[in-house]
Amino acid sequence: MPFLLADSFQSSLEKLSGEKQKAAKLAAFELQINPATDDSDLHPRPRSSADHQQLPPRPMSGTEPLPSWRPLLSSAREREGRSPQARWLQLATVAADGTPRVRTLVFRGWAGSTALDLLSDGRSAKPAELVHQPSVELCWLLPRARSQFRLRGNLQTLAPEQLQRERERHWQMLSPGGRALWGWPAPGQPFDPEAAFPEQLPDGSPLPDHFQLLRIALAQVELLELTGHPHRRRRWRGESGWAEERLNP
Repeated sequence: MPFLLADSFQSSLEKLSGEKQKAAKLAAFELQINPATDDSDLHPRPRSSADHQQLPPRPMSGTEPLPSWRPLLSSAREREGRSPQARWLQLATVAADGTPRVRTLVFRGWAGSTALDLLSDGRSAKPAELVHQPSVELCWLLPRARSQFRLRGNLQTLAPEQLQRERERHWQMLSPGGRALWGWPAPGQPFDPEAAFPEQLPDGSPLPDHFQLLRIALAQVELLELTGHPHRRRRWRGESGWAEERLNP
């Protein structure tokens, strides 16, 4: 995928220091590979003209500085190219009985500098688990960069109007094949061979009540880089102003 920079943006970059230029370029690249415009589910599908339609603008935070781990994550994702690994991450929760749960979800974009969006089916077990324990951890393994990011945070509660607006925005950004998952029978229930499993839900399909947005506000990020000797491990905590700490690997 070509990385495009406008002339006006390039001239502005030249006024920045080397490190700030690198961070700005990585942030621009991240916008160009916005994962919400990629395949929307964990199943491969052919790309169609619907994937290239204009999407609603994403809310941007113009005053919030990026913590230093964000460019590192962007760079590691960039090395994955078009691989699904660039947007698949594991969400760990705790069930009501105290036992652990983990599953793979698709990264749907940033909400500000330190919160990210995921999508879920409200009929699954995750909503009840998150009511019981809103604290979660995410694991993002990016093999080509030999990097593992662990992101710890909490489910963020949004005002009803904002939640509805954001749900509608994400619903519109999905491809017809991606929306289809929310037209399937309730996940985890006994399989009915007579039930309908649509392959697509076209543009304009109504927003299902069980289409759920999970916005995770991050409080801690750890990066383990499996390169060199010894391996390199770093941590950033929001309570410390996202200052970098070096840890034993």
